[in-house]
Amino acid sequence: MDTTRINASIITIGDELLIGQTIDTNSAWMAQELNAIGIWVKRRVAVGDVRDEIWNALTEESKHSQIVLITGGLGPTADDITKPLLCEYFSGRLVVDEGALQNVKNIFERIIKRPMLESNLKQAEVPDVCRVIQNKRGTAPGMWFDKNDVVFISMPGVPHEMKGMMTDYVLPAFQEKYSLPAVVHRTLLTAGVGESYLAERIKEFEQALPPNIKLAYLPNYGLVKLRLTGTGSDVDAITDETESLFWQLQDLLADVMVINEDKPLEEAIGRMLTDRGKTLATAESCTGGFISSLITAIPGSSNYFMGGVVSYDNNIKQNVLGVPKKILEEKGAVSEETVIEMVKGIKRLMLTDYAIAVSGIMGPGGGTDEKPVGTVWIAVSGKGETVCQKFNLRFDRKRNIELTATNALNALRLLIINEENSNSK
Repeated sequence: MDTTRINASIITIGDELLIGQTIDTNSAWMAQELNAIGIWVKRRVAVGDVRDEIWNALTEESKHSQIVLITGGLGPTADDITKPLLCEYFSGRLVVDEGALQNVKNIFERIIKRPMLESNLKQAEVPDVCRVIQNKRGTAPGMWFDKNDVVFISMPGVPHEMKGMMTDYVLPAFQEKYSLPAVVHRTLLTAGVGESYLAERIKEFEQALPPNIKLAYLPNYGLVKLRLTGTGSDVDAITDETESLFWQLQDLLADVMVINEDKPLEEAIGRMLTDRGKTLATAESCTGGFISSLITAIPGSSNYFMGGVVSYDNNIKQNVLGVPKKILEEKGAVSEETVIEMVKGIKRLMLTDYAIAVSGIMGPGGGTDEKPVGTVWIAVSGKGETVCQKFNLRFDRKRNIELTATNALNALRLLIINEENSNSK
């Protein structure tokens, strides 16, 4: 099979992207989906709602890629200029697409239930030189153009709508149009060690990898993902080769590996609790419920997560969790003694097998010389052991909260493992 490399460029359109008002999640998702079927994203470009900039981006990206994907600028308002520009760029004229028109009417009649405006009807207009991609999740249709052996596809900037078009139509069409290589990913998650430490530890393994298999380091908030990516023309052969190397990588990092899948830490812990038939509760001060939010974002978490208390105020720590007033007055809310009482109190209150408690100073204010911003105490408790640890974080409020959650969840993971190892001796 001829698997000539197919490159893609992604152009995202909108002033809101350039000023940071809206985070561009579209291009990241599109890149992942394209890579999964063997199309390589060579360039990603963001431009404002400016005619010449969009025009120049189309011309420039077509020099580098066989596929140019465009999102944004297809709405009904005056600042949505993508469609008329595309009409001019591809030398077409706007015509009403009957399928798109009926789709708009159906949405207003059945879902929105109010009269359509003229601007809404104009969303059914498309250049007569494009192939229309119907929008099953919104009013603006997608458009497929061919020019000089380059495919241009314009889709709405609304993520839900764009993803529907990509999944239902665009990706299957690419797989049919191009002879794409097989791409195999295997990912493992590590915790408690840094990227540089991992790189040094597996240096010989990485140096010995064949040219068609790459290793990527993906660090994030106290965790590091390691992803092996294999490419080849034979899907079975490249799968076997990648899988064999992945097992070697797992053996090298067995003591720091959380899970051998591309899953978050909270899902790995959920599996541990489910497999053991155990339950969990949380008592959060400085994280304000963030840990509970991570846990309950995982489907099936109701099987093991009983609940949590956000004890932001000392009265809640004292009156709900049972932290003695004397400890709060003498040691303070951010202390080893307080989080130990918090974790015991929440476990007693919720009648769970395991519990997490956190208390800290997230910033930017509230710190002292004795307890500066970033001081965090974490306690985890299990069947017969309570483990407490102090952290000195040094980041902004948001990242301090996220790192506290990561460290708390990893502390619970280690406690579960240590308890099992102790019981097996």
